[in-house]
Amino acid sequence: MNTSLRRHLITSVIGLATAALSPVLLAQTVAPIKAVASFSILGDLVRQVGGDRVAVDVLVGPGSDAHVFQPTPSQARLVGQAQIVFSNGLGFEGWMSRLLGTAGYKGRHVVASRGIQAIHTEEAGETPHAGHQHEETDPHAWQSVPNAMVYVGNIVKGLCEADATGCDSYRRNAVAYNAQLKALDTDIRATWAVIPATQRKVITSHDAFGYYAHAYGVKFLAPQGVNTDSEASAKGVAQLVRQIRKEQIKALFVESISDPRLIAQIGRETGVKPAGELFSDSLSDAKGPAAGYVAMMRANTTALTQAIQGH
Repeated sequence: MNTSLRRHLITSVIGLATAALSPVLLAQTVAPIKAVASFSILGDLVRQVGGDRVAVDVLVGPGSDAHVFQPTPSQARLVGQAQIVFSNGLGFEGWMSRLLGTAGYKGRHVVASRGIQAIHTEEAGETPHAGHQHEETDPHAWQSVPNAMVYVGNIVKGLCEADATGCDSYRRNAVAYNAQLKALDTDIRATWAVIPATQRKVITSHDAFGYYAHAYGVKFLAPQGVNTDSEASAKGVAQLVRQIRKEQIKALFVESISDPRLIAQIGRETGVKPAGELFSDSLSDAKGPAAGYVAMMRANTTALTQAIQGH
């Protein structure tokens, strides 16, 4: 083979190899989709599905309470620059519609809880003359692992609409993550199975574990309702103290987002020592025991079952 022909063949092979590799290289250099999630737990779910193709900013970070959150101007600008926004829905982010309007946001808004069967609770009327009860929607749907899988499905759909070329990647990530969630759900059920149903009673700061209760057969009681913005009434606290004494409830927890003083007061009045901290509406920081959704659910389940068993 002469030198000229050899050079031609080498050039052709290099050209073909470059052409074959260019889509891969292009995919690696595409800027990630800009996403905003309303709070840390949802942000983790979006990251699990989005992978490297999605850059997620969270409005209400670890240790903060979305019920009482007040968006800042810089966060409004962040939303205005986003390509897709994820919220929980079910009334959890009462500030979201106002924020989207302030930001002038016209892009995709994914409500992650869409399709979930909501729980409705009876709350005492807050006005002085109101002796009646009124119904409130419990927004904490992520506290059931099967519900978290519904969130994942809604996240996949939203990301595929925002980034069609990445859809296969999002679906693969979702399949892998759902496998983790199925294993998590199985483990939680097995952990509770060894504890008699009559002993599965827990006191928490606010009524954030209704979906966990329904999924795993646990009874939760709380001085505050589903919204931490409401005040616990003296009458309600007194009734709770009597119930703790009567039923000999031993599992008393403060939540990571809540003021611990009320739970400490209940502990003093009942003689039940608070067993530790639960993560209801927020993840822990990166070094904590609940840095992601799966870790949070495992940490909560371990804390709850150990407290009930007296460990």
